[in-house]
Amino acid sequence: MKKFMTLFMICALAVSAFAGGKKQEPSSSGSSTPSGSASPSSSSPSTSKSAAALKVGFVYIGAINDEGYTQAHDKGRRAVEALGVETAYIENVVANADCEKAIRDLIDQGCNLIYTTSFGFMDWTIKVAKEFPNVKFAHCSGYQTAPNVSTYFGKIYQARYLSGIAAGRKSATGTIGYVAAFPIPEVIRGINAFALGVQSVNPNATVEVIWTNTWFDPAVEKQAALELLNKGCDVIAQHQDTTSPQLAAQEKGAFTVGYNVATPNAAPRAYLTSPVFHWEVFYVDDVKSALNGTWKSRAYWEGLSSGMVSLDTLTPLNDSATADMIHEAANEIVSGVFDPFMGPLFDQNNVERVADGARMSDTEIWNMGWFVQGVIGTIPE
Repeated sequence: MKKFMTLFMICALAVSAFAGGKKQEPSSSGSSTPSGSASPSSSSPSTSKSAAALKVGFVYIGAINDEGYTQAHDKGRRAVEALGVETAYIENVVANADCEKAIRDLIDQGCNLIYTTSFGFMDWTIKVAKEFPNVKFAHCSGYQTAPNVSTYFGKIYQARYLSGIAAGRKSATGTIGYVAAFPIPEVIRGINAFALGVQSVNPNATVEVIWTNTWFDPAVEKQAALELLNKGCDVIAQHQDTTSPQLAAQEKGAFTVGYNVATPNAAPRAYLTSPVFHWEVFYVDDVKSALNGTWKSRAYWEGLSSGMVSLDTLTPLNDSATADMIHEAANEIVSGVFDPFMGPLFDQNNVERVADGARMSDTEIWNMGWFVQGVIGTIPE
């Protein structure tokens, strides 16, 4: 247990100090490559204001009690409220014209800093931002910026790699399933990082992917997981917003890796760990910059070292050797000695994509559109 707690502290060490589309390309309104220290080409005028003069709005794709993605964001909203800042939110917003309406509703309520929390909200955010240059916006996981629009995300792929170590160590068959939402770079790089983590401890293991084309649909997610389990997968991972894949794994006597938030009680006989976001790290920092007059448009993308992402505490279903391996890998990622996408890397067709010792740039990782060797599945055009 001491090793488990030590691992938890390393994976989450900086907590004290983070729907479908095509390949992301640079936009005329800003950079497509996030970076924690990226300097925007322009910034919106900003003056210091009191907490009473700032009202922060959130547009959510799911419900705040979804035990997943939206619940993780709402934890960040509550951290903003703890600063003494008023907040408002609209949940269960569809990525269509409903998103535009939700953004405008928040502006009507007096919100002057608005966070839109899903990839599919990007175009609507940019559209409304052009009409309200004095309102600040930040869009999660997208790539278009503007003088009054930032982007933000976490390098969750780093935590996904660590979770892959747990999955690879636990799998007896070497056949692991992955229930995936949409074939966009955000999801693809997560699958690849997870598979590379699996292969680091189980070299001949494969990761089979099923696309659901939904972020949140418990029935569809569970059916996809069951299909993978019926094919012989003995560990299920996910890029989905509900715990349904985890429940399916438990029902079939398999094991599971969650996503977004810690969910050890959802499937206690199956749950190994989860890569998790700490959105409060970004939200608190961004709101403080709005309060002190230093807010600027930026492309924020941070990982384990900042506390934006971490790996949940390993459950007792993992052994101490697994904890030691993850502990070592986490240290190497945080120190910069190692990166999950360090070469040599080969794709599904055995074509070398990254040379031995080379590293992919943030731009290449952000726009990833191919599967690494050992992933079973295709990426739809």
